[in-house]
Amino acid sequence: MDLFTHVLVAYLVTYGIVGFKPSYLAAGALGGGLPDADALFFPIARRFPILRHHGITHSLFGVSLFAGAGALIAPLLAPGSALVYFLVLEVGGLCHIAQDGFTHFSVPPLLPFSDRRLELDADRAINFVTLIVSAASFYLLLGVERNHWPFVDYLLTIYALMAFFAVYFAVRLAGRWQVGRRLASLGDYQIVAPTTNPFAWLVLSEHDDGGRHRTTWAKYVFGKGIVRGPFTAEGLLEAPPPPRRAPANAQEALAWSYPAARRASGVLEATYHFGEAFRDAAGAWTAVWYSLEFTFLGRSAGVRVVFPPDGGPPTTHRAFYRPTVRPG
Repeated sequence: MDLFTHVLVAYLVTYGIVGFKPSYLAAGALGGGLPDADALFFPIARRFPILRHHGITHSLFGVSLFAGAGALIAPLLAPGSALVYFLVLEVGGLCHIAQDGFTHFSVPPLLPFSDRRLELDADRAINFVTLIVSAASFYLLLGVERNHWPFVDYLLTIYALMAFFAVYFAVRLAGRWQVGRRLASLGDYQIVAPTTNPFAWLVLSEHDDGGRHRTTWAKYVFGKGIVRGPFTAEGLLEAPPPPRRAPANAQEALAWSYPAARRASGVLEATYHFGEAFRDAAGAWTAVWYSLEFTFLGRSAGVRVVFPPDGGPPTTHRAFYRPTVRPG
């Protein structure tokens, strides 16, 4: 989930626990965003992997550590009960863990004692629907309504947002459960991946065999079944020896480009993906590998690999590209 949604949901849950108590609401909202402070550990996370994003700060231990520290400091900044501050900070952090585990990006809630993952695959890590709703809600609550509109309007906004997120999470979870039940009847698929639309899902299978990686995917829509696909893309797991010629066809372009594309993009490496290849007017083969999970307005995060027609070394470029075969 995006940071706006983390903070807003924690704010709403805190309101449900303590009511309109501004100091506690601020602490609960802060607790909802604190786990993503692990971004500050990026320079040392490679040396200490437990500090990586979605590492120790996204665990019960890390959240409780934040809550304990906050319970000691918060009463010095704003009068209140240390116990209540601990409660709202803890709940805010737990909301963050639950929301991230709700998506396709796993979290390890039992670190440092266990690296067991929580991942429901019921939503995307960043869904622009909730991001826009959350950002607009903060502007409405803190900018438009604050000290300008009657308090009853604030309450109506709070309850409307509570209802929205309750319905949203319920619809997402029900959709994931339903497509999971039907997975075996749809074909050779083992993986369910969400799209921005809660009624449209991707079903995938991945196989590694003979040094090659193969991905097959299709788009599933409730009430219609599979409406697009299946599509298949293959690539080499290890980089081949430098070719002395340009790819002869799309299959070679995809196979040769796959290792370079994965090395060039952490997003591609961490998400399900597919590729397509085409030849331009100058005779150069281009392969583009797209994330199936990081998409926005018809574009996908991906890597473009261009093979010169004279057989020289390929070039790579990361950006958001619009695939010919749209994933969402």
